[in-house]
Amino acid sequence: MKLALILAFALASAAAAQVYVPATDPAFPRLRYADSLTSLNDRCIVSQAKLNPKMAPLYVNGMPIGFC
Repeated sequence: MKLALILAFALASAAAAQVYVPATDPAFPRLRYADSLTSLNDRCIVSQAKLNPKMAPLYVNGMPIGFC
């Protein structure tokens, strides 16, 4: 039970650290991550959908790439 609570808190706090940043196209905002970097892309590379703040970014040359 204790492990489940710790895991739930860790997942919730990680997702809360990623927030949408206003952009020129309100349908596709970029994400700002816990390390204060903003995603290079404004939509999912795979499906062209809005970025998902629950997905961890992939860092390419030190810059975050968001996913859906």
